[in-house]
Amino acid sequence: MRAMVFRGAGPALALEERPVPAPGPEEILVRVAACGVCRTDLHLVDGELLKPRLPVVPGHEVVGRVAAVGAGVERFREGDRVGIPWLGWTCGACPCCRRGRENLCPSARFTGYTRDGGYADYCVADQRYALGLAGDRGDAESAPLLCAGLIGYRALRMAGEAGRIGFYGFGAAAHIIAQVARQQGRRVFAFVRPGDEAARAFALDLGAEWAGDSDRAPPEQLDAALLFAPVGALVPAALGALAPGGTVVCAGIHMSDIPSFPYELLWQERRVLSVANLTRRDGEDFLALAAETEIATSIETMPLTAANEALDRLRGGRLQGAAVLTMGRGESPPRQIERPESASGPRTGPDAGG
Repeated sequence: MRAMVFRGAGPALALEERPVPAPGPEEILVRVAACGVCRTDLHLVDGELLKPRLPVVPGHEVVGRVAAVGAGVERFREGDRVGIPWLGWTCGACPCCRRGRENLCPSARFTGYTRDGGYADYCVADQRYALGLAGDRGDAESAPLLCAGLIGYRALRMAGEAGRIGFYGFGAAAHIIAQVARQQGRRVFAFVRPGDEAARAFALDLGAEWAGDSDRAPPEQLDAALLFAPVGALVPAALGALAPGGTVVCAGIHMSDIPSFPYELLWQERRVLSVANLTRRDGEDFLALAAETEIATSIETMPLTAANEALDRLRGGRLQGAAVLTMGRGESPPRQIERPESASGPRTGPDAGG
């Protein structure tokens, strides 16, 4: 099988031919159809995530079908369509796991980081952490839901009952979760890179009632701000945009240093929280929600062998929505295969969020 492999020596992935892995007990072998390109993958290859298992195959927005099952597998059968998310295994015995906070398990293993992921023709997953995929949403369209959607959903839940929500960084995660927020009757305010008119128009197409530069104040105070851009300087900016009692949720796995800021910005019971990983319950709840609602994923498909190009475009802010690697051996050029109905045509712009 083909695999794009990170060996830690530089940001580029190497295309390798490997034997198809065999599933062990409680594991399933998945023939990968599509794998989303996440900002976490970029943090990995850029050396911003410490202690990956090397060599490792990145990718944790994996969609495919079960090709074989190991001993003890009962949840899935050959041919079932499944998703493989970031959380790949937890111990089940530590205090965090016992309290239902397996996302904080100190022994957790993660797909595409400490377990081989989906930048390959095949991928092995623990059946207990894979997610069944129902419905007629396409494989490539489904891929971003498995991290951008899941982490965005967890971040939205941390915002509580907030009615006015600011999205800082309108990329893969924000463009999905903004639609969820709108369908829940919340008001969406989008913050994009200064001067990026394409991203601003994209946010407005998706229902934001205001979209402006990230260094500008919104037209009214926010109840919550969700930060998907990995820029620490946005934390005090978002605090300054909050109403009393509001919450800033930092949704990335990595962020540049947060600069000092006056206590006045935090006073009046404003809060700053972070999102760490996800739980299986998050996955089940969000995929059920996605199956019941109209959530459009704006994607650009690229062949597996173009993984380095996809990461480079993400690094340079030259993606809108999400890039998805497809495993067909035909090296067709990238194409936009689904956009929200209200979008008015192809654009280029940054993927500022995960």
